[in-house]
Amino acid sequence: MTYTVVGGGAIGGTIAFHLARGGHRVRLVDADAAHVAAVRERGLVLRRAGGDERAEVDAATPEEVSGPLTKVLLCVKAQATATAAAWIAPRLAPGGYVVSVQNGLNEPLIAGHVGRERVIGAFVNLFADVVEPGVIRDGGPGAFVIGELDGSASPRVDHLVADLAPLGAKATGNVLGHLWSKLGFGAMLTATALADAPMADLIDRHRPLMHALVAEVFAVAGRLGLRLEPFDAFEPAAYLPEAPERVREEATDRLTAWLRTQPKDRSGIWRDIAVRHRPVEVHDHYRAVLAEAEAGQVDTPLLRGVLARLADVEAGRAPMGEEHLAALEGA
Repeated sequence: MTYTVVGGGAIGGTIAFHLARGGHRVRLVDADAAHVAAVRERGLVLRRAGGDERAEVDAATPEEVSGPLTKVLLCVKAQATATAAAWIAPRLAPGGYVVSVQNGLNEPLIAGHVGRERVIGAFVNLFADVVEPGVIRDGGPGAFVIGELDGSASPRVDHLVADLAPLGAKATGNVLGHLWSKLGFGAMLTATALADAPMADLIDRHRPLMHALVAEVFAVAGRLGLRLEPFDAFEPAAYLPEAPERVREEATDRLTAWLRTQPKDRSGIWRDIAVRHRPVEVHDHYRAVLAEAEAGQVDTPLLRGVLARLADVEAGRAPMGEEHLAALEGA
């Protein structure tokens, strides 16, 4: 059965490349006609420091695909989830499923279109960028876990993990714990997009702000009774209220040291604003967090402040600059 990767950007393109290289049949579906045309003409290119590698991948725009779809990896930006899920739903084969390989908490939205039993959760921390049509720049490896929403083991998750082994995929019984951990880490990365400097340097220079941002997200997760999972060099336990300050500082030392080993030194959020000049997806990521915070009466002033300033920067109402971080620290 063919894997259908909906959304051929940084995450989807990287996954499609590795699946194709592993001998699997892959169809890449993307709304960007130039990207699709480039993949058809030259193959899907993964650009690494040592040179370009190519994989032959079937590529199409949504209008060219009728279905049925069996194994769907949904890799679009969060704000495009509703449109993509509505497109998938009438084409999904009986017994087919959709894996949300995205940032944020999109599984309930997808389930509203295809049914919860046909949705699988995933957490991905791949570092990559689309640098030109048909070309994905590999920005370094990252965690990739897949799991059923109810935490159960299943043959379909086992099959996915086996097929995605070249990307280091693992099964989990706590996919929500991973997703909320990344929302904490992602709050730091969102703040770094307010300035044009490496992520590691900004986190290092503004540690109290970064720690407080993570704490706000994790306070909401705590209200929900979630067990947060570590990934890559991020240790969520170090950012919980009961963690000693020394533990938190040492965890941030390890995190920033790891970030400095990655070829990609700025976030995809920064790139969307500074390079691609398109709306960022983090407002969608944190909408659910803020809604849960309001319902649980958890204060999130710094997270709201970061998102408000980011909206001003992406709309051109304010320039990028480290003064945003300084202002948030003084708030």
